[in-house]
Amino acid sequence: QVQLVESGGGSVQAGGSLRLSCVASAYTYSMAWFRRTPGPGKEREGVAHIEGSGRTSYADSVKGRFTISKENAENTLYLQMNSLKPEDSAMYYCAAFPGWVRNGLLDDVYRYWGQGTQVTVSS
Repeated sequence: QVQLVESGGGSVQAGGSLRLSCVASAYTYSMAWFRRTPGPGKEREGVAHIEGSGRTSYADSVKGRFTISKENAENTLYLQMNSLKPEDSAMYYCAAFPGWVRNGLLDDVYRYWGQGTQVTVSS
């Protein structure tokens, strides 16, 4: 069992930046960030994914604004979020899987999940 603990969320004005962190209790090859906004029927949206080879993928909505990175020595995943928009407001979750995943932005491939950290962007 791998525990994931996110931090770094908060409130910021549009155009601002935040950096999310996720500390894992053990190394996992594939890690990702997802987000979910409140409301009925809302599903988790894949934001960014990274794997041990360094391969990354991003949702179109965040390309050019968000950067995912991983510090393997510390089992820590980061998400640098710049040029934030109100529509980026959501609960952000860290996810992990021990092996390779074909599509890193699909939530059902991940085995481990953190509790989430809230990001609120005001206009």
